[in-house]
Amino acid sequence: HKVPIPRMGGLAIFLGFIVSVLLFCPIDGQMKGILLGSVIIVVMGIIDDITPLRASLKFVVQILAAILPVSHGVVIRAISNPNLFSPNPYWQMGNVVSVVITVLWIVGITNSVNLIDGLDGLANGVSAISATTMLVLALLVSQAQVAIVMAALVGACIGFMPYNMNPAKMFMGDTGATFLGYILATMSIQGLF
Repeated sequence: HKVPIPRMGGLAIFLGFIVSVLLFCPIDGQMKGILLGSVIIVVMGIIDDITPLRASLKFVVQILAAILPVSHGVVIRAISNPNLFSPNPYWQMGNVVSVVITVLWIVGITNSVNLIDGLDGLANGVSAISATTMLVLALLVSQAQVAIVMAALVGACIGFMPYNMNPAKMFMGDTGATFLGYILATMSIQGLF
């Protein structure tokens, strides 16, 4: 780039999202855990965009942010059985295994979105498509809370898209990329997808 590009556009995504969720979504205990964890992720992203942090420190903070929704009841309790010939369509997990799988899922998806944030508009576009898909699924299975949160995320992503498409006028940075991954991961658990 021939001119400096702002790197904290993810803060705009977060602010658009959080205002919409606080205005339109009923906030229960599980949603509190998700939103508190997202604030931790965003604060870490802001610090990382200003002064790069060590990967090990970011990993620890992501684990702590993932534990917050888990402690508020956002947990994967069963997974689909890959054996098509089994009489059990799902594997029920114990409490410890559920917590470990959930934390791994949240941290893994958070980092997945962060890792694809290398081209102008890629992470934002993929997140918008994922959030739109989850929004449609939430509407089909009458999950109003998940639908409202996903609608807020779609709106935040689409609102940021003109600034992030090639050539980018603004980057979302780790603030936006980790936040998008975190919300997609936690809401996929909430919506039982």
